[in-house]
This record gives sequence, C-alpha cells and structure tokens, in this order.
Amino acid sequence: MQTYAMLTRLEPDGLQSPTAIEDLEHRVMEHVQLACPTAQWIGSYAVCGPYDYLDLFRAENLDDASKISAIVRTYGHAHTELWPVTEWPHYKAVIRELGIARA
Repeated sequence: MQTYAMLTRLEPDGLQSPTAIEDLEHRVMEHVQLACPTAQWIGSYAVCGPYDYLDLFRAENLDDASKISAIVRTYGHAHTELWPVTEWPHYKAVIRELGIARA
C-alpha cells in the first residue's frame, strides 16, 4: 500500500458552526469506508497555516487515494492536495540502489 498525505483547506462557508466539524468527519469517513474499504487511516491533524487539516492514510493505489480526496472535497466544500509520501528508511534504500558514492 502507498502512503498519502492530504492537505485540506475548507471554503469559508464550508462549515456553519464549530460542532459541524464532527458531523462532517463522520459523514466523510462513512463514505470513505464504503468507497475504499481497504484504505487505512493513519491520522488526522489540525494545521495552523494556509491549510486547515492534514490527513495521512494508506491506499491500494492512486485511484483509491483520488476517490478519498474527491470525497473530502465534495463533503467539505474544500480544496485538497494529495501527495504520495515514502517513509524515510525506504527512501534511503531506494537511493542506495543508485550506487552513488558519498562525498
């Protein structure tokens, strides 16, 4: 499975009250579980910056990750960015395969 980071920025009128966040979360997660039952959620984080949320999850492929992103955009009236990410030990192993000598 591939790991993805998804940054989400809600539209200004995306939520009408602070309590609407939990309702939105439940509706989104129910839809995600139906559309992509093999997806594994790693965590969700509130972000102080140009985005509101950071979600980390694993999906079988880019198609499933794209479905998740579309679900979030649809329910949350939001802009999302979806980034495939690689864990650092795996990345180092891939780079080692290049055989580049250290300086």
